[in-house]
Amino acid sequence: MKARIIVTLKTGVLDPQGKAIESALKSFGIDDVGSVRQGKVFDVEIAATDGTDAEATLKAACEKLLANTVVENYAIEIV
Repeated sequence: MKARIIVTLKTGVLDPQGKAIESALKSFGIDDVGSVRQGKVFDVEIAATDGTDAEATLKAACEKLLANTVVENYAIEIV
């Protein structure tokens, strides 16, 4: 089974990397970009055959390692 985990900063958390990307885009003449927030994407293959079991395992992975839940949100998509 395959899954995608998307980790993003919570609203209100400063994102200096996103600001740097935004500034770089504007320096390349890409002026239509309003703001940029960066995040992480994890594509995971998991041995679970049941979607509920897979989601529970992936949630544990996010809570323990993949996301800092103090400042980040995460979303799990089974694909």
